[in-house]
Amino acid sequence: MSTGSPIEIGLLLYPEAQHSAVLGMTDLFEVTNRFVLPQTAPGGERIRVSHWQLDSAQATPTRVFDTVPDGVGEPTVLVMPPSLGEPPAPETAAPYRDWLRQHHRAGDVLTSVCAGAFMLAEAGLLDGRPATTHWMYADQFRERFPKVHLDADRLIIDDGEVVTAGGAMSWTDLGLKLLDRFLGPTIMMRTARILLVDPPGREQRYYSVFAPRLKHGDKAILKVQHWLQQTEAKEVALGRLARIAGLHERTFQRRFFKATRMTPLEYCQRLRVGKAQELLQFARSSIEIVAWEVGYQDPGAFRKVFTRIVGLSPGDYRQRFTAD
Repeated sequence: MSTGSPIEIGLLLYPEAQHSAVLGMTDLFEVTNRFVLPQTAPGGERIRVSHWQLDSAQATPTRVFDTVPDGVGEPTVLVMPPSLGEPPAPETAAPYRDWLRQHHRAGDVLTSVCAGAFMLAEAGLLDGRPATTHWMYADQFRERFPKVHLDADRLIIDDGEVVTAGGAMSWTDLGLKLLDRFLGPTIMMRTARILLVDPPGREQRYYSVFAPRLKHGDKAILKVQHWLQQTEAKEVALGRLARIAGLHERTFQRRFFKATRMTPLEYCQRLRVGKAQELLQFARSSIEIVAWEVGYQDPGAFRKVFTRIVGLSPGDYRQRFTAD
């Protein structure tokens, strides 16, 4: 379907799609067209942006906006923007499945932002692939699409002809990623500089908050989870946790993982790191004291765990997110 010139980026206006993201991406590419390309590639190729929508009288979406009104051809890239409400339900995505699959078979690049990943997943285009979505939707996404290798810690995952971005505002990251791919890093960086936004490289886990799974129905495991929350996971001996649950250790480990999708150690580490994030943002204590307050006697071990989970060192996290 791609015509190759000019690059056309089509944004899909499905029901409840976030119009601010659609308009924001449209403006981002227009900034490139108006202020960057004339200096870096005078007389060269420009980016074409179109909006696509489906109504009851149509079998497939059609253009409802185009920066090249008399142009022909099909998009090079399709973007599924975020949703204003809940992630798109199966019945919302159903009318678009064949259309998306057709574009994918034709070699077009399919992308999503936040809950827009549900649109691609419902079409089966993320099966067997790494993908991301907003961290708040991670559990719902995994339940609906178990064949997708979801990594909600990542802000953007580029898997070739399919690119997914995490949070609702990550449309800026996706837009810059597309500029980098199709027009090169110089144009991408100059666009980012004009808009005063960071170039791609952030991670969603910098911003996410650990939200434990509590609606799994296993009362014994829930009892342990409440106890760990109350004690800030400072005591994590497996035997103690199993006794609180009233289970043998092996049975406890198996049921804990089934309920939380984490081992007891991983779960406790995330609780501790979540508390540490709060202290680093709002308290003035040294990193060594923060480590001790969340249950680590060895500051070095605390730094390793924190960096692995958050993606930033405790010092870098404090510098980026301090409340002062």
